[in-house]
Amino acid sequence: MGDGDGWAGCGLGHTHWGRFGAAGLLAYHRDPDGQVWVLLQQRAWWGIGGGTWGMFGGALHSHEDPVAGALRETAEECTLDTGTVRVHGMSVEDHGGWSFTSVVGSLRELPRVGAASRETRRAEWVRAEDVTGRKLFEPFARSWPRLRDAMRGVTLVVDAANVVGARADGWWKDRAGANARLHDDLKALNAGVEGVPGGLVRFDRCFPEVVLVVEGAARSVADRRADGVRVEAAPGSGDDHIVDLVQDAGPDTAHLVVTADRELRRRCEAAGASVIGPRWLLDRL
Repeated sequence: MGDGDGWAGCGLGHTHWGRFGAAGLLAYHRDPDGQVWVLLQQRAWWGIGGGTWGMFGGALHSHEDPVAGALRETAEECTLDTGTVRVHGMSVEDHGGWSFTSVVGSLRELPRVGAASRETRRAEWVRAEDVTGRKLFEPFARSWPRLRDAMRGVTLVVDAANVVGARADGWWKDRAGANARLHDDLKALNAGVEGVPGGLVRFDRCFPEVVLVVEGAARSVADRRADGVRVEAAPGSGDDHIVDLVQDAGPDTAHLVVTADRELRRRCEAAGASVIGPRWLLDRL
């Protein structure tokens, strides 16, 4: 047992399992035909919501990050290798003093998954459109409409030349150095990003893939390495390269481009991407 195992009340007058809150993982996979599969747990007959279907998850340990807790609980309850999950974001249901965090992540392959604890009767991959045909665990049934729309990742494309120009750090003297500093600062986004423009994804906190597009004298920054930050050296115009990137988006990806350039904004929005100004990004660094 962990130190979070136990009952807790909330500001809404409910009683919940998990002294420090709880978290679950909604893992999904999109196959080559475009079919989305969702990993569900059928809960053991003897437990809360016995026989119903929902996410794998459970009580958080004290001071445990919700993402780590959701992955740990899933690994304890089924045979999924949670190290293969690409976490895209999390959605928090706050009950006032107690909360449940739904963590959404994807897998490149569709592995066979079985039960791994007495809390799990069955583990099964279910087509997304068939989820509501199951007898669902009531809290999961309430959250499913929101989570169904959140099954995609965010790629944050940074127009380096434009964002560097918005920082008063002497970029006009050393463009390559200013781009390198921005590249290093972007590592802060590995901890997650809040305040993503409404309508893009339904996450309270997302974990985007960060792509820094550099051009001209700043192309040398492409040789630098930082966890969670990919550098694209534009062979020509940085704007053209950014538009090419967002046009290649698949159904599992929402692109958010950071730039204040009006013409680039127009081109990116025409290609289906969302656009936000540099101040939004700089406030998060």
